Formats: sequence, C-alpha cells, structure tokens
Amino acid sequence: MAEDLIHLLPDSVANQIAAGEVIQRPASVVKELVENSVDAGATTIQVRLTDAGRTNIQVIDNGKGMSETDARMAFERHATSKIRESADLFALYTFGFRGEALPSIAAVAQVELRTRREEDELGTVIHMAGSKLESQEVDMCPVGTNFQVKNLFFNVPARRKFLKSNQTELNNVLTELERIALVNPEIAFSLYHNEVELMNVPQSAMRQRIQHLFGKKLGQELLSLEVDTTLVKINGCIGVPESARKKGAHCFFFVNGRYMRHPYFHKAVMEAYAHLIPVTEQVPYFLYFTVDPSRIDVNIHPTKTEIKFEDEQAIWQILMASVREVLGRSNMAPTIDFDVADCPDIPVFTSGDTLPPPPMPTVDTNYNPFKQSGGSEGYKRPSTRWEDFYKGVEGSSVGREVKFDAPFEDSLPWDVTGGTTGVDTQKSGQLFVGNEEEVQCGCSDCYQYKGHYVVTSMKSGMVLIDQHRAHVCILFERYLKQLEEQSAVSQGMLFPEMMELSISQAAFLESQLEDFARLGFDISNMGGGSFAIQGIPEGIAGLNPTKLVADMLAGAMEKGSMSKEDVHRSMALTMARSAALVVGEVLSAAEMGRLVDELFACEMPSYTPDGKKTFVVVEDVEIEKMFR
Repeated sequence: MAEDLIHLLPDSVANQIAAGEVIQRPASVVKELVENSVDAGATTIQVRLTDAGRTNIQVIDNGKGMSETDARMAFERHATSKIRESADLFALYTFGFRGEALPSIAAVAQVELRTRREEDELGTVIHMAGSKLESQEVDMCPVGTNFQVKNLFFNVPARRKFLKSNQTELNNVLTELERIALVNPEIAFSLYHNEVELMNVPQSAMRQRIQHLFGKKLGQELLSLEVDTTLVKINGCIGVPESARKKGAHCFFFVNGRYMRHPYFHKAVMEAYAHLIPVTEQVPYFLYFTVDPSRIDVNIHPTKTEIKFEDEQAIWQILMASVREVLGRSNMAPTIDFDVADCPDIPVFTSGDTLPPPPMPTVDTNYNPFKQSGGSEGYKRPSTRWEDFYKGVEGSSVGREVKFDAPFEDSLPWDVTGGTTGVDTQKSGQLFVGNEEEVQCGCSDCYQYKGHYVVTSMKSGMVLIDQHRAHVCILFERYLKQLEEQSAVSQGMLFPEMMELSISQAAFLESQLEDFARLGFDISNMGGGSFAIQGIPEGIAGLNPTKLVADMLAGAMEKGSMSKEDVHRSMALTMARSAALVVGEVLSAAEMGRLVDELFACEMPSYTPDGKKTFVVVEDVEIEKMFR
C-alpha cells in the first residue's frame, strides 16, 4: 500500500516558517513587542539591546499586563485579544491582530516573559525556547510586561549568519522606534544599547516629539496642516520649501495610528511643491490620516506597512489641495527684515527744523604741485625731478616685461608676464594647480562647448567629455584612496558649524567618525544629537559643510544594509558629486588638458561610479557621413 504524502507539520516547524515572514531581524522583534506594549496601554516603554539585539532584546512597559492563562495562551499560534470574528478585521484600531508575533519569536529564540496585572498580587514568569515551554512559575513582578528575547535565531544558523553588522541592525531598530514614537507622543520611550542611552523622549505634543527625535532645526522649518472631510481627516506638519534636500528627507505617513508606505500619496505631496523645489529634491513631512477602518485594508503583508484605500484617488486630491493651501497661506517669499538692534537713534526731519550751516572748506586756487615755487603763502613744495624716476630704463618701451627673482615671482598669485597662472587652488576639489606651462596635456587641442562639454581629438575621431561627470570620476577615486590610506589633509574652520541630527543619524555618524576623519573632516560629538564640524578637507572651500556631511550620511544610510566598503564608496561618491566641476564653469586650455589627462588615468574612465557615461567618441567615418 502506498504511503501517504500529505501530513500536518509540527507546531515548532510551522512557527519557524511563519517566523521567516514576521521576524526577519532584531528590529522586527522590537517592533512587534513595542507595538504590543502600545496596545496594552503603556505610558512608558523601555528597550534594552545587547549587540544590536543579537544577544539580548528586552522590552519593559507599564501596561495592563496579563493573567497567568493569557500569558501562556499568548505563545499559541493565532491566539489574539484583538479580533474574534472576520468582521473585526474591518474595525481595527490596534497594531497587532494576527496572533503570529509571539509564537514566531518563541520559535527562533529563547524567551522570558514576566507580567502582572494591577489587580493580581503575584505575576507570572514563563520561559520558552524553540516553541517549547520550559517552565511557568509565579513570581513577584511589577505591573506591566517584561519581555526578554535572548540569542535570536539560535536554532536557525543560516538566518543568524545573514544578519548585517551591529551598526546596520541598530539603525533598523532606531528606524522602527522612531515610527512608533512619532505616532504615540503621549508615551515616553527610551532605548539603551550595551548600557549606553541612545534615545530618551518624554511624553509631549506631536510637534515637540518631532523636535525630540529629529532636532530643533527641523521643528522650526515645519508648517502645520489640518483638514477634515467626510472621507478623511488629515493633520500634521509639512516642511517649508527651504527644507528640501536630495536625500535623507524625513517623510512619514500614518493612518489610524499606524505607519504606512504609500508612494501614490507621496507623489501628491511632491506635486503640491511643483515649481517651488527642484524635481530631484524632497521636503520632510509628518502626516496623520484618520479614516473609517472599514474603508481600508491593512491585512496585506505581515509587516502591515502596505495599506489599501477604498477612496485612494479622492484622498489624493484632498491631500494635494491641502498642502497647496498651507503653502499658499504661509508667505514663502523672503521678506526684508533689517536688524535695528544697537542702531543709533536717527531723528526725523521736519520742515520747521533749522538746518546747521554747511561746511566751508578753504581751497588754495594757486597751488600747483608741478612747480618748484609759487603758490600761496604757507605751502612748502619740495622740488620735483621726474627724470630721476626713469634712470636705468633708457631705451626701453612702455609696458616692457618686468623680471623678478624666482622666489618672488613664484609667490605671486598671478602671471607677471601678462597671462593667467591657471585656477584658484581652492577651485573644484584642487584638480587644477600651478601654471599653465606646468600642465602636461596629452591632447593637442581642447575646446569647451557651452560650459558643459570638453571637446578634444584622437586618432580615430573626436571625443566629447562631460566635464562634471569626468571630474566626479577623478575625485571619487581620489577620495576612495584617501579613505584607504588615511592621507587626507584637514583644514581648520575659523567658526565651527553645528549640525542637529536625528537619533538614528547621530548613532550612525558616531560609528563613522573615523572614516570622516580619513577624508579630512574634524567632527566632534557635542551630545544630544548635536555635532560640531571643526575642520573640512582641504580644497572644498565654498561648499556648505553641514549639507555635505548630511548628504554623505543620507547616501551611506540609504540602502540600510551595507558593508564597510559600500559605506566608503557611498561617502566618496557623495563628496565627489558635491566638489566636482559644475555645468557652466568656464575652463582654460590648461584646465581642460589636466581634466582629460586625469580622467584617462582613472581605473574606470568610461563611466561614473553610479553608471553614467563620462564621454562619447564620434569617429571620423561618422563625421564624414554627415557631410555626404
């Protein structure tokens, strides 16, 4: 008789399969446990991590706690207090409802749960490992819940092996906590990593919570938005156009107290800023939607960040119109505001006031400086012998070339022979330094077209080079080499620049200070998310150092899971883009020659590090075809 092929999986295996969707990294555990604490009515939530959550994750809250029976049932699959029938799925106001989180965590880690309700004298302590109950006891516990998750993925070595670096995993935890903290300003949150406090935000209003998480500077650049319609209620803050940036803008949508990703609604916000900001930039916004739960579907993905709206197009129009109205009501045009502090009091003149007499200077109309004698009495004129000035230069013509000693001539910032010496050494990342005669160009002829392209010739035809992209390639390899060899030179700033960063950005920058120092940045941590830029790499004077560092941070954090080499490449590329030649910058023949020489000395001259062409070749055969 043939053996049956279909059978039921054991609960431990089924839980591990479910954990693959729900629990992907330490941040997933923190998200699920903190959301349960919020649903339990906690007003204080504390998160403690060891080794970014690999070794230990502890979430402590002062919520309502659980009974002995509930504590045990919470680890069973599909056991939940949020819903009882299918109709409840369309009236959800809580974070969790599937009943998958706790059994999934217990399937891949060692879990200790301590909980007590206010009406109980004793609490409950449960130990589980790999979906197996090890012990259940009564114990003295404070009111609330204390979850401790140890050795995550201890029984799934493949999943543990593919966890990223501690810094990357910590950034993911911070990102999840920021999202939950933004939508629950009435709850105090704190985070400790290896016994070091990284986050401590008290109970506050929504706008103050944004400032606590992302700094006071961002809070000052936000405009309040509030609209109430029959379909949706929207409130929150949007950034002024001046707060726009290419990377790292804080963009958050929340619906019924839940964070969501929604590219369609993001496009509505950006559409409202059309013609106010560049197309490639974004503004920060924190927008909270309140809609009827029956008109949305949150049961799409286990992470519950993808939400479907029944009235999506109508809400899109409402959102765009609301943002435009706020921008229209707020005077975005700069106003002239004169500083009158400590200014002298200038009296107002009226027609009845008596004017003082004008000054009457004494002028000697007979004075002539070119005469040895004469003039009015009281003047002593020295004899003037103009021929003495021309001694030693007889026979020379006016405008004769003047010769200087070599040391003096080399110290001049201009060419004493009448030509220019090239380009300011601070220009364009110090690509061009020295006299034109010192530049060794392999091209006999170089021309610039519309301040954008450099045209030169080769044996088989003509080369058209994008000067900005070519310079990006050159600087990228230079900065990458500086990161590897620690050979950059730092130039001290007369007045340090202050930066206000979010908690996740501050933690990432703290871990990358050594790499920034290799590039030539001197950055000090002032505490509280504030950093002082005291020195910058030599050759980038004129760039905004705070914007440059912020862009480098955003580029390095963008992918979320990067190796050390990827972080270095991202930092070098961001800095190269900022310091490279801009379109429209006029170059001399020597500068164009140096650009061409250094481009073709690069390891990868044909493409920029992000895959864009740096030059094209038009062969002679193709040119000849054009004239047939």
